[in-house]
Amino acid sequence: MTEAELLKLIEGGENIRVEFKKSTTEITKDVYDTVCSFSNRDGGTIVLGVKDNGDILGVAPDAVDRMKKDFVTSINNGQKINPPLYLQPKTYTVNGRTLLVIQVPSGSQVCRHHGRIFDRSHEADIDITDNSDMVYQLYARKSGSYFVNKVTRFQMEDLRPDLIERARAMTASRTANHPWKSLSDEELLQSAGLILKDPERQLEGITLAAILLFGKDATILSVLPQHKTDAIFRVENVDRYDDRDVIITNLLETYDRLIAFGQKHLSDPFVQEGVQSVSARDRILREICSNSLAHRDYSSGYVAKFVIERDRLYTENANRSHGHGVLHLSSFEPYAKNPPISKVFREIGLADELGSGMRNTYKYTKLYSGGTPEFIEGDVFRTVVPLTPIAVEKIGPQNTTQVATQVATQVAILAFCKEPRSKAEIMEHCGYKNAKNFTQLYLRPLIENRQLQMTIPNKPRSRNQKYVAVQKDAPEN
Repeated sequence: MTEAELLKLIEGGENIRVEFKKSTTEITKDVYDTVCSFSNRDGGTIVLGVKDNGDILGVAPDAVDRMKKDFVTSINNGQKINPPLYLQPKTYTVNGRTLLVIQVPSGSQVCRHHGRIFDRSHEADIDITDNSDMVYQLYARKSGSYFVNKVTRFQMEDLRPDLIERARAMTASRTANHPWKSLSDEELLQSAGLILKDPERQLEGITLAAILLFGKDATILSVLPQHKTDAIFRVENVDRYDDRDVIITNLLETYDRLIAFGQKHLSDPFVQEGVQSVSARDRILREICSNSLAHRDYSSGYVAKFVIERDRLYTENANRSHGHGVLHLSSFEPYAKNPPISKVFREIGLADELGSGMRNTYKYTKLYSGGTPEFIEGDVFRTVVPLTPIAVEKIGPQNTTQVATQVATQVAILAFCKEPRSKAEIMEHCGYKNAKNFTQLYLRPLIENRQLQMTIPNKPRSRNQKYVAVQKDAPEN
């Protein structure tokens, strides 16, 4: 690292991989907390002699050698840092001041400082020792094995033969002489890596991946009670939802229901790719749904989401992250999170080669809405696809239930506003929390239809503004 590079790093401020410490004459305890958290997460750079806000104080020149020695001695002491680390601070000069820089790589084992486990979140070192779920997730990230490869004691009768036959038929429709066509159900699972042997327990059996793909609902619930996907359509009623599907079943039927949910609520405008028309909507749904299911961290209790809003579609799922922040297509390096599930998805045509989903989503989002999707890596992986208003517009008659709800709410507002009422009072009366949405859906249409009027019409934004129902004149005899 050059002096210019270090100065640029300091100017960029603290983040999940950069930490500043004031330490001008001695190594403070929180430096070792950060070493521990960086080792447990994705590694990072610690700069000593810089305040949190980026002001460069510098390390006292006569303290540099002692501080280096104290640091190296401490991190090699298994009683302090376990497992011991082998790091060497480097000396730099920036703007005439001496700084110590410590580069901490991501460790292969869980690191502890005085018996406490720290993890990195944004700009903070978090003590997660007493949070059993976060500790479990940390060990899962450091583990060389995959959670879905865990061997269970369930048998073939706990799976659904019809789903295995469906997978076989889907592969045969893509490749006439696919090997699965002539295999028995058990041989098919073995060839897909869904039947493994646990060397520690000397137990051979079907894996969690097999149960997720082909298991009966009761079987899935018994081994993974946290498994659930929540599909939500939230356009009119943004405080709650307009439609919802809570999906608790195998991955193949979960995929079907997510696709159907998206097709139900998203329009499918004419799009041309070259000289052929394509369904950009369906291509996007295929990529983001298969990605969410194939790369999800199934050990986590975080509820996966598939949400359609007025200006965006997004998915969220628990993730064994390999970094943090927005992924860029030019520098993205794909990692297989659940190889056996990904393999089955590729064989049956629900996914392509690793990394193609991101490229295809970029491509078809440009055709569908003209926007750019975002892929955000972290303990929760998020895919965000921008939408245009036409994507969620209802074509044909409105849903009668929604119309009835809107009419009933308008009637309630007019009845409540026989006396002047503030917007807050009206919203509380109707059970709404989103002021912007409530104004657009109810207050503005009633005012435009001259059914409701403002008490201070010349100052619409006045904090003393109230609304009162317009009293119609009685008909003349």
